[in-house]
Amino acid sequence: MPPTHFILLHVQDPLASARFYARLLGREPVESAPTFAMLEFAPGVMLGLWKRDGVQPAVRGTPGAAELSWVLRDETQLRDWHARWSADGVAIAQPVTKMDFGTCFTALDPDGHRLRPFVPAVG
Repeated sequence: MPPTHFILLHVQDPLASARFYARLLGREPVESAPTFAMLEFAPGVMLGLWKRDGVQPAVRGTPGAAELSWVLRDETQLRDWHARWSADGVAIAQPVTKMDFGTCFTALDPDGHRLRPFVPAVG
């Protein structure tokens, strides 16, 4: 199977979501229109933001049903991300928490999609 090159989220307002992710990721959109926006999520991986009510076939899932994750190098980096996102007004749904898979926190984008940076558990 070829590698993933594109992640697509169905959103209420692609331009507002593009502004949110541009701030969060520190990258400007490469495409921006009222019904679709796109920016680089990670090297070689694009994040598409498609206006929910224009998706064909029609979207049947609940808004905010997706989750994006980042593997971070250590808890210092995780806490730095948490502090930066909190200071930037990103909604935090779960504070820094130790879980069976590692240490994480969970934030929400404007549509309620979960954003979960984490440091994997060792051993």
